[in-house]
Amino acid sequence: MAEAALVLVIKKIGIAVASETLKSARPLLAQKAGPVGALPDNMRLIKNDLELIQAFLKDIGGKSGANRVTETWIGQARKLAYDMEDIVDQFIYIVGKHHRAGSWWGYVQKMLKKPQSLFTLDEIATALTRINLELTQLKQNRDWTQPVSSVRDVPAATYDIQQQLYLPGHDYSISDDELVGFDKNRETLMKSLKFEDCPTLQIISVWGMGGIGKSTLVNNVFRNEASNFECHAWVSVSQSYKLDDIWRSMLKEIYSKDKKELDAEKMNSTELQVVLKGILETKRYLIILDDVWTAADLFKMKEVLVDKGKGSRVIITTRIDEVASVANDGCKIKVEPLEEEDAWHLFCLKAFPRNENHICPKLLQMCGKSIVEKCGGLPLALVSIGSILCLKEENVTEWRLFYDQLIWELHHNENLNRVEKILNLSYKYLPDYLKHCFLYCALFPEDYLIHRKKMIRLWIAEGFIEQSGACSLEDVAEGYLTELIRRSMLHVVKRNSFNRMKCLEMHDLVRELAIFQSKRESFSTTYDDSRGVTQVESNARRMSVLRCKNENEIQSSIGQSRLRTFIVFTTSMASFPLSPSESKYLAVLELSGVPIKTIPNSIGELFNLRYLGLDDTSVEVLPKSVVNLHNLETLSLRGTNCLSLPRGSEKLKRLRHILIYKWLDKGFLSFERCESVKPFEGLWSSKDLQTLVSVQASKVFIANLGNLSQLRTLYITGVRSIHCVQLCHSLSKIHQLSTLHIRASNEDEVLQLETLTLSNHLKKVTISGRFSEETLRSPFVSTNGDALHTIYLFWSQLAESPVQRLSKLSNLTEICLTKAYDGQELNFHPEWFPNVKIITFRNLTHVNQICIQEGALVRLESLSIRGLVEMRDLPTGLEYLNFLKEAWFIGMHDDFKRNLEKGKLEHIPVVYCY
Repeated sequence: MAEAALVLVIKKIGIAVASETLKSARPLLAQKAGPVGALPDNMRLIKNDLELIQAFLKDIGGKSGANRVTETWIGQARKLAYDMEDIVDQFIYIVGKHHRAGSWWGYVQKMLKKPQSLFTLDEIATALTRINLELTQLKQNRDWTQPVSSVRDVPAATYDIQQQLYLPGHDYSISDDELVGFDKNRETLMKSLKFEDCPTLQIISVWGMGGIGKSTLVNNVFRNEASNFECHAWVSVSQSYKLDDIWRSMLKEIYSKDKKELDAEKMNSTELQVVLKGILETKRYLIILDDVWTAADLFKMKEVLVDKGKGSRVIITTRIDEVASVANDGCKIKVEPLEEEDAWHLFCLKAFPRNENHICPKLLQMCGKSIVEKCGGLPLALVSIGSILCLKEENVTEWRLFYDQLIWELHHNENLNRVEKILNLSYKYLPDYLKHCFLYCALFPEDYLIHRKKMIRLWIAEGFIEQSGACSLEDVAEGYLTELIRRSMLHVVKRNSFNRMKCLEMHDLVRELAIFQSKRESFSTTYDDSRGVTQVESNARRMSVLRCKNENEIQSSIGQSRLRTFIVFTTSMASFPLSPSESKYLAVLELSGVPIKTIPNSIGELFNLRYLGLDDTSVEVLPKSVVNLHNLETLSLRGTNCLSLPRGSEKLKRLRHILIYKWLDKGFLSFERCESVKPFEGLWSSKDLQTLVSVQASKVFIANLGNLSQLRTLYITGVRSIHCVQLCHSLSKIHQLSTLHIRASNEDEVLQLETLTLSNHLKKVTISGRFSEETLRSPFVSTNGDALHTIYLFWSQLAESPVQRLSKLSNLTEICLTKAYDGQELNFHPEWFPNVKIITFRNLTHVNQICIQEGALVRLESLSIRGLVEMRDLPTGLEYLNFLKEAWFIGMHDDFKRNLEKGKLEHIPVVYCY
């Protein structure tokens, strides 16, 4: 729908006509009369109209049967919203430029120095007049869509196909003997229905992404177990817009089983509740609430679910974690995608029903497994696609053709139509503020690991995130990510040691549907010419380049003037891919990994640029015009040779994240792993700065560091002993700091950190270099015991084992000691480090014994021991580590390797030694 586009532009217009903006604009607008002077008023009127259109779209979004006329009208509304967004950005740019100039005359002088400005107020006024005319025409044409409003109100995602999909006892296309990969969940669900064990009412939830087989599993159990209850009902919540409808359906089901007549249609809400409660309080009942979307709806439904201690059960299926969490303790069942073997077995059952043992012919195995891999363990897709392929000839050419156009088939083949629609339900039920965020994920390649921090910064740069109370934009964005995960739209594939999401992934089919929706809404497009000619949506607002054989084709195939985001994932491009003067609205430019050497000076014309990613490029110098990027929020040059910013960088007042360093050693062989950026004059005036990685220490910078009150992540290198008192004082003023890395100027410099006191937000600390033994007895340790999760000590060369002091930090989840200890023994006593999951010992060249007593490190999952050349024997006590999943032993003595072969490590699933 166009709603998401309208949400963004309405928000931007609100900013443009806000009192603070107009205060800056008033002197500028006073110089002009007529349309220019009326710009704010006209914007307000357009905002009002767009809000009405938004409300209208919400209304027709709640009705089924939208026709082509309506779809065309929605497309026109979307285009108008995009055009208006461009105009608003122009207006805010000119007002901001005038405000920075300090006066009207200063503004005129600066504009006269340029042969041509980007925009003028007269051009904006003219464009706004055109928008008004188009808006008037759009409102008049709305009458053409009115037949839609006569359609009965149903939920936004109701499709005709649902009429068959969710009826009680529906076949679901999978018989009992084809219920592959559900054994464990089925057993858990069956066990939870045993009322002898628990006579009180129990709510059981079965949750997971659309098409994962929730309803199939529950339906199987329902058919086999319903007879053990005195009454039962299956209600599809997604088909019932009103609570009364749900109760009415429940009542009809119960009475139909008793073969009693009841006119539920004539009952009002109160009567329905009374009758239902009267029945349910006298019977042991089993109620299935299929496809529940909100916890609030569930709590309302529970009003009639009385508990008289008869062993009644309620099973809900849902795609949303929050809803599933309403279940009783131990009754929350998550359905995961099928494992590779089960997925292949299910596919073969449907694709080769006539073959003996359903075995796939050898000539089709490669293609068949590619199709199964694309399904990502989704039973609905496996069953639907397998059923189609069973009707085709067992011919490699025909199967390969089907695979190559699988996504097209998904959208156009009637037999696969329900796969698309069931998956699309999740998108249609998303709140407006999440739709853009979700579609943005489709810009990433298939199976790409999306990093949390990067995703958040991109969303903020695009303006998708709204301020919420005192929370930072980053915190709000992380909440959005969490919500998409809980709605099964994204999946966490990697967490850090304290369980915070680190990397995410989108299911292949969900991604393909997101790409389709993005193109449909002109939201984004992807470029991939690896298979020859590629079709690109020329009106798309965002573009990602996945593969590119001919970079000259890119510029000719896209409409640069409309682009908001340009992301490159291929490393085959050797030159700067865009013309900044043509891509003036660009907010995100991500070229990490592209081997470009120079950035054109015209990049300074990207007035709207908020995110500039140049990691792992060959860039050595940024052009002076970068200081004109007044909206820039994220500047990332990790792994480049660029270690200084142009003079005047203090003008970049909106910077939130600076990530700049040059790799010297990507391993851990050298003390100086990277070289840091030199702090520019006025860096400490960046009040919004949250990330500074990594900066060289200087007396002036350290003295002013405390001004960066919003800083959350700081990597500072080249710290000398004489800096430490002032550094500790400045750090004590930064109350939001959560990650701190301090590196001494050299291996012999001793850091004096005894007076270091930090906020309770601190979660991760890395100290590279020597420090006094007293540091681990200082307030730095004692005041951060509850918050600190991760500690890395590099090149500390301590004479006394740090383990005993660190054991006081009860919430530590990760410890890394690299050349940090010169002693011979490391001992872990009972009850030490109860939450540590990851431990790394690296290059502790004198250590020859590690002893782990029973009761220590009880949650350890990963143990890495590298370069402990004096160790001959295995660490004692490994048998006590019941949660240990992997152990790494690298660069060890030959005697250690021989003893490892004799050791009893069967309880550790993965052991590496080389």
